[in-house]
Amino acid sequence: MGNKVRACVRACVRACGQQDRDRAGRSLSLQFPLLLLLLLLPPPVLLTDPGVLSPVNPCCYYPCQNQGVCVRFGLDRYQCDCTQTGYSGPNCTIPELWTWLRNFLRPSPSFTHFLLTHGRWFWEFVNASFIRETLMRLILTVRSNLIPSPPTYNLAHDYISWESFSNVSYYTRVLPSVPKDCPTPMGTKGKKQLPDVQLLAQRLLLRRKFIPAPQGTNILFAFFAQHFTHQFFKTSGKMGPGFTKALGHGIDLGHIYGDNLERQYHLRLFKDGKLKYQVQDGEVYPPSVEQTSVLMRYPPGVPPERQMAVGQEVFGLLPGLMVMSTIWLREHNRVCDLLKEEHPTWDDEQLFQTTRLILIGETIKIIIEEYVQHLSGYFLQLKFDPELLFRAQFQYQNRIAVEFNHLYHWHPLMPDSFKVGSQEYSYEQFLFNTSMLVDYGVEALVDAFSRQRAGRIGGGRNFNHHVLHVAMDVINESREMRLQPFNEYRKRFGMKPYTSFQELTGEKEMAAELEELYGDIDALEFYPGLLLEKCQPNSIFGESMIEIGAPFSLKGLLGNPICSPEYWKPSTFGGDVGFILVNTASLKKLFCLNTKTCPYVSFSVPESPGDKGPAVERPSSEL
Repeated sequence: MGNKVRACVRACVRACGQQDRDRAGRSLSLQFPLLLLLLLLPPPVLLTDPGVLSPVNPCCYYPCQNQGVCVRFGLDRYQCDCTQTGYSGPNCTIPELWTWLRNFLRPSPSFTHFLLTHGRWFWEFVNASFIRETLMRLILTVRSNLIPSPPTYNLAHDYISWESFSNVSYYTRVLPSVPKDCPTPMGTKGKKQLPDVQLLAQRLLLRRKFIPAPQGTNILFAFFAQHFTHQFFKTSGKMGPGFTKALGHGIDLGHIYGDNLERQYHLRLFKDGKLKYQVQDGEVYPPSVEQTSVLMRYPPGVPPERQMAVGQEVFGLLPGLMVMSTIWLREHNRVCDLLKEEHPTWDDEQLFQTTRLILIGETIKIIIEEYVQHLSGYFLQLKFDPELLFRAQFQYQNRIAVEFNHLYHWHPLMPDSFKVGSQEYSYEQFLFNTSMLVDYGVEALVDAFSRQRAGRIGGGRNFNHHVLHVAMDVINESREMRLQPFNEYRKRFGMKPYTSFQELTGEKEMAAELEELYGDIDALEFYPGLLLEKCQPNSIFGESMIEIGAPFSLKGLLGNPICSPEYWKPSTFGGDVGFILVNTASLKKLFCLNTKTCPYVSFSVPESPGDKGPAVERPSSEL
């Protein structure tokens, strides 16, 4: 009986073995097509960290790299959309061949900056050759391509929507908000609560001793920057920090002509295309509020006849801003006279509109070739030539981003007091000073502002206490809009994230304080990161300010309609007369052709205190 049982078991084992071998053969025959099918399937929807007990929004980890888009599924799953990034893989980290090659050949931002700021003799050769235009085209395209166009996100929409594109009342934003349901304010890193804003500002931003700008930048540059940028940085106080009143989203000279038609009409003379003005002591100045009936923000008690009326309602705050407004008013009316002489049949409207286009062109020319040139410290001479991009893929539109607005709060430029001749004015004496412009005249103030050193922007601890509240307001706004951490913006603009606070600051004391306040370098906020980053050699700020700010700036400048093939032609500017005005514009011409004497005018202080600066000869007014 036992033998029969053992025989039966052996027979069953042989039968089962044969079945297993048959199944194995069939499975082997299916393995190859199954492998192909798996390769064609979309990326898997991934689970988040299994060690976390409660579900955490997976996008709080910022898993998608290289501009990949994080899409949440269910409670704890996500998928990265890597389309058009040049990368693949679950988190968009595997480069395609051309992406890998491009990354391998691309120099680091610090090395590029070193090349462009050293070897003057080499760059003198480049500037005199065709290589200059080739490099300029490369700079414009590489920088501009970092800015999404059309715009993507805004305060209310952290995803692509028609509202984000069509509603110009919003600032756009490059990165979506930190999700509301994250474990910490910055995602998953750092402390549960961000540091007190006042404590942060007092410890790391407040000036102990004035730190001058290493490039010799002066306060004329500071006033020029503030005047220029307030045509497109006009946050709506009523609607909130994510909204703007500057609906042109670029260089439209709304700070000269007003940001709406009603204000523009109040400022216009409606004769020969000119703007209204008043004459005091034989000099032309902006008209009074009494003449124009426009709203200007002056303290209570300043009578309307002493309030000057210009396109931007807040420019009465600083005499430096009113100097700029006066010069551009005079330039507008001067150009109107030139066009009237060239086109006697043109009516007031055509003279006004064409003059406005000419002044937009002059502004962009000065900004690129002198303002940005000074900021960069490059030996490569930057060039304003819209034709460089005519054969490139380029969109002639722009949308101001909230990150660009926050980045541009450069109040460390402001000195501790303001010196005009032998007089020194405190903030209390300088702010809303309605008599200084007329008492001294444009020439004296421009000369004085050109000779006084501005402060260093980056490196921390250089805000005068009178303007420290501005930094605090920016940080509070960024928290309200839930801007992503500083390191996420570095990655977005092609830089490596910092691994420690000491690497960020380049020193130990502030790094230790940041460690105490934030707890993790990946939890550092955007604006504090920009201001506390160590400065590049002989530069006014650090690497991130340049690498993030330059793309916004150049896209806005070259994205202006006048730079498009349809606009960039002599007829747009009233013929050769206007076209030459645009192509030969300079800071010196702007001031010296609109003053009786030619002051020292530059974005840099003279090389030595006793130096009168370059010879100030009046530029030719011939076309």
